[in-house]
Amino acid sequence: MPAAPKPEILAAFEAAKGFMPVDEGLALYAAAVEAGRLGLPLLEVGTYCGRSTVLLADAARGAGVTALTVDHHRGSEEQQPGWDYHDPGTVDPELGLMDTLPTFRRTLHRAGLEDHVVALVGRSPQIAALWNAPLGLVFVDGGHTDEHANADYEGWAPHVAEGGLLVIHDVFPHPEDEFTGQAPYRVYLRALESGAFTETSVTGSLRVLRRTGTGF
Repeated sequence: MPAAPKPEILAAFEAAKGFMPVDEGLALYAAAVEAGRLGLPLLEVGTYCGRSTVLLADAARGAGVTALTVDHHRGSEEQQPGWDYHDPGTVDPELGLMDTLPTFRRTLHRAGLEDHVVALVGRSPQIAALWNAPLGLVFVDGGHTDEHANADYEGWAPHVAEGGLLVIHDVFPHPEDEFTGQAPYRVYLRALESGAFTETSVTGSLRVLRRTGTGF
């Protein structure tokens, strides 16, 4: 039976700003617990306000490893003013720009998980270029353009350890979902076609793949 978070962790996840439904969150948590057994850090690309980070952090705490989360905290394309996923409450009133970092920090504090997370604040490709260590899990949930989705994959998938997990969110195979999910879908296909990853589970738009070969 897949690992499940304690009620207080699930409550913190549901209370946090974000878009991941509960069933996908539970699948992510189970993957994170499994990957944590490798004794390596768990990393997500796309923090937003920390909804999924709560799950990764609790899994990391249980495994005695660290959760890492990468985001510039200025919002992805679909979160900007005028788009459906924009939340005016995330806008810095002084600068007039999105800044989800304060909300993220409050999310972790309320969940009691601050000590188990390292927040990497910056652009994913810049941080990935400095990273040189294996990871037990990489959760790709960043920008939804081909440019950003491919950059996240190219920057972080190579660091997934043997037997580790690559998790991709917002995988929608239908053309009508071009903006929200076609770029992650193309990255998902790319991962499978590489021969380096094998799919292990599907929950809604969440895909879990295991490294079973070399490359990316």
